[in-house]
Amino acid sequence: MSTSSLPASSSVPSSRLSRLARLGSLATGVAGNMLMEGARQLAQGKRPRLGDLLLTPENARKITHQLAQMRGAAMKVGQLISMDAGDLLPPEMAAILARLRSDAQPMPQRQVQAVLTAAWGAKWQQRFEPFSFTPIAAASIGQVHRAKTLDGRDLAIKIQYPGVRKSIASDVNNVAGLLRLSGLLPKTLDIAPLLQEAKNQLREEADYQAEGEHLQRFAELLADSTAFIVPRLHADLTTKNVLAMSYVGGVPVESMLHAPQAERDRIISLLVGLLFRELFEFGLMQTDPNFANYRYEPRTQQLILLDFGATRRLAPAFAQGYRQVVAAAIGNDRAAMTQAALAIGYFDARTQPRHQAAVLDMFEMALTPLRADGDFDFGATDMVQRLRKAGMALGLEREFWHIPPVDTLFLHRKLGGLYLLAARLQARVNVQQLVLPFLQQPGNAIPAKFAAKFAATIQDRESTLVPNLAGKF
Repeated sequence: MSTSSLPASSSVPSSRLSRLARLGSLATGVAGNMLMEGARQLAQGKRPRLGDLLLTPENARKITHQLAQMRGAAMKVGQLISMDAGDLLPPEMAAILARLRSDAQPMPQRQVQAVLTAAWGAKWQQRFEPFSFTPIAAASIGQVHRAKTLDGRDLAIKIQYPGVRKSIASDVNNVAGLLRLSGLLPKTLDIAPLLQEAKNQLREEADYQAEGEHLQRFAELLADSTAFIVPRLHADLTTKNVLAMSYVGGVPVESMLHAPQAERDRIISLLVGLLFRELFEFGLMQTDPNFANYRYEPRTQQLILLDFGATRRLAPAFAQGYRQVVAAAIGNDRAAMTQAALAIGYFDARTQPRHQAAVLDMFEMALTPLRADGDFDFGATDMVQRLRKAGMALGLEREFWHIPPVDTLFLHRKLGGLYLLAARLQARVNVQQLVLPFLQQPGNAIPAKFAAKFAATIQDRESTLVPNLAGKF
């Protein structure tokens, strides 16, 4: 987000009492709007319905504005709902909540100074050229400032909003209760998995020292690739509430919509290839699908990877289970898919056959790009929308009580986010070619009809996944 596009600053309420008071005033405001709208409709001779009174653009605006001011977990809940359930919400609410992904209000200078003084000491400004208190970006749990040290380092300094870490659980629970009671979410929408994920993800993201370690680890893992840029950690200035890294430029990756088709295709190929490396090779995955975590440098055609707070370790057994699922799916082997899904824990032997079939149908739908023989056109599919609807339908089945392992939820969010970005860029990618090199593992044979294709693919794996751009510098 550019500096000019940031909204006006506002103090972050840091105590639990002040944050609860904000939510209370929000509930009061929503109720007041309902009364006014009901009176207006009665005056027009209409018989107002409760749902219509709750689901008004004005109420959605009130919720968005208050959550954007609170930041932290309160804002994260709105972000997750807008990303994961956008197609299932009333259009007015979905559109307004979507603004939470980019419209965080930055905190004022006095709060910035207080956080940095607590982290670096009273004389911290003596280490910098004049420090710019105008942030270059603001998000749900922190904001970023560009700063130059006296020893010449050009840095991006991420500063955590005060009170975020302590308020995670109460924020998420309070906002969830407000949304349920207000009726601003459909009664059929089960947001419990999203709320638990919000708590877990925010606890991870709120530890900037841990994020710094993930940043360093990804830099090491991608040292073999010139296609990616990972900011360099500056550990001497990093604390639990402040993360210092080298500044990188670039443009928002979604802004490349009007780039040549081949360039858009390559961007998505790189990101999908990276996902497969994270899952099958690294055992470590950055699980936050927010588009803002990626930027692009058109001059060098490099992808910039940002924000490693939501990084998660994946067990080898989990990766092997997904190898088997993918191999079975592209080989149209339904029986093998069933066994792999059982091993991962998507269902167990007690799950009704119709529910098992519904899960496998969703697998096949989600893996459609991997099963396609040749380029898959992400811009010409409604696959993500259909997956959401199928997931909702399965979730409403009271008898289907089994919840899959949490790692699967993180993987699905990451994969869904990449699919959404691919659709936004209208990319055409041979996803099957990208995944085949990772499927040949002991005890996991490639389906016979793909054996020749695999042999050809493995020879140019490096050129497919991590193109050499040395000639472009």
